[in-house]
Amino acid sequence: MRLDKYLKVSRIIKRRTVANEACDNGRVIINGKTAKASTPVKEGDVLEISFGNKAVKVKVLFAADNVRKQESKEMYEVIS
Repeated sequence: MRLDKYLKVSRIIKRRTVANEACDNGRVIINGKTAKASTPVKEGDVLEISFGNKAVKVKVLFAADNVRKQESKEMYEVIS
């Protein structure tokens, strides 16, 4: 699954266009490398997302195209 779509489906970022812009501006890192919006995301990847002066680090547990709102928080585990 594409990174921008994963961020939207998992509801880490509300809109896909915002997720795409975050990737384009270099604010998303996968496994220690800056990622583009089209970078594939798979189980076990560690994402670091910078929101202004705050950063969130999450581990991908699974990736699915269609997920209910209640299940979206089960797609990742917050590390820090």
